[in-house]
Amino acid sequence: MDYGKFKYEQSVKAREARKKQTRTVIKEVQFRPKIGASDFEVKRRRVVRFLQDHDKVKVTMRFRGREVTHPEIGNEILSRLRDSVSDYGEVETAPRLEGRQMTMVLAPLRNVDRVSEDLELDDEEAVAEEIVAEEIVAEEIVAEEIVAEEETIVSDETIADDEVIASDEDVVDREVVVDEKVVVDGVDE
Repeated sequence: MDYGKFKYEQSVKAREARKKQTRTVIKEVQFRPKIGASDFEVKRRRVVRFLQDHDKVKVTMRFRGREVTHPEIGNEILSRLRDSVSDYGEVETAPRLEGRQMTMVLAPLRNVDRVSEDLELDDEEAVAEEIVAEEIVAEEIVAEEIVAEEETIVSDETIADDEVIASDEDVVDREVVVDEKVVVDGVDE
């Protein structure tokens, strides 16, 4: 066997192996104990986006000055974050205090099926499909209303026809022709 051919095949196998492997990326989001509600929401959405991209997230709570004497405040914020992103990720490393920082690592959920990017719909396409679906539902509702109106009109006409028939029957009841004789209200003429 040719040594050059062997080395080439080894390099091809190594290249294929590198294509299939994925690298673990850790993104970091930093919080402070005095974070406002809207800032918390912005950072929460960023954490969700990282988890949806299948990246790990290192959440860091930084304490300044006397804030370090109240780590329960930071722990409360981290637990609130953990609860709000539980649909997208799970805690890999529980919150722990290291000096003036409290860190927690979140990992994306493993049981979520990864859909290839080619098959994912863009947000615009999803909105367009939703609008089309709503239009179809609206058209079906309008069609049902038209059918209901037509049935009402037909039933009104039937009632009118029944009244005409009833009035004709009243006349027939008064005048009955029996063997060429006209009987009106039971009296022979």
